[in-house]
Amino acid sequence: MPEKVLETPYPVIDTDPHFSRVMRYMRTEDYTAWAVVTGGFPAAWRLWEALDPSSRITPTQFRAGMRVGGLIGFCGGFLLAYQNSSMRFWGWRENKREEEMDLKELTQRAKEGKPLYGESSHQPWVQNAAHQNSAFAQLKFAAIPMLNFVNHPYHGTDPAKYGVGVKKEEE
Repeated sequence: MPEKVLETPYPVIDTDPHFSRVMRYMRTEDYTAWAVVTGGFPAAWRLWEALDPSSRITPTQFRAGMRVGGLIGFCGGFLLAYQNSSMRFWGWRENKREEEMDLKELTQRAKEGKPLYGESSHQPWVQNAAHQNSAFAQLKFAAIPMLNFVNHPYHGTDPAKYGVGVKKEEE
């Protein structure tokens, strides 16, 4: 099935970025959002308890609730930061910095003769299935948080912009 071509306000870098690339390309604003959400959950719990005290909660239970709130905030903040970073790969948000980093990184890989998106030990059908499951999965984090951990060749961009195939045409 052919990949759908999207009209986006910014250039598309990668329609299914690998987990490591999303993490490497995160900006300070992504980490800030992650931290705010992580701290926001326990803060909201404390505020709620201050405004409407529960006589049945012991200090031990309150501390346990703060820890659980911190864990939920950490996970939710991570998913928010990951989604924001992914949106720049998709061209949905301003992505000049990521575009420059991508061009530099993948052009270097092409010059070295390495596969652009890494080597995979998986069979092609497994790579295809992984791509179909993880493409735009960041929009479905509320249902099933699924991240792309599989290297595959399906990224919705033309590899020629990195210099792949140029040597073959010149010869």
